[in-house]
Amino acid sequence: MPEQQTTKRQRTCIGCGLTQAKGRLARIVRTDGGAVFDPTGRMAGRGAYVCSSTCLAQASKTRKLERALRCKVTDQDYERLGREIALVEAPGKNEE
Repeated sequence: MPEQQTTKRQRTCIGCGLTQAKGRLARIVRTDGGAVFDPTGRMAGRGAYVCSSTCLAQASKTRKLERALRCKVTDQDYERLGREIALVEAPGKNEE
């Protein structure tokens, strides 16, 4: 009996369009209060994926995150999301 192959879930970064495994991208979820970073990737709700804080900045310029989440994302949300994603990208550095 042949082995059954399992495929890793692929997601696309809204900033650069790169397709990667779900676990390698940062997930942002729409909530009642705006958009929040989902470090576990398991929060309920509509989500969008970015591969870095650079791609988040690109998505903010073109409003792709707002379109993907179908909600208004404030400048404060973008700043907070950028800080949280940067901490995940560089886990050895302390927040200043």
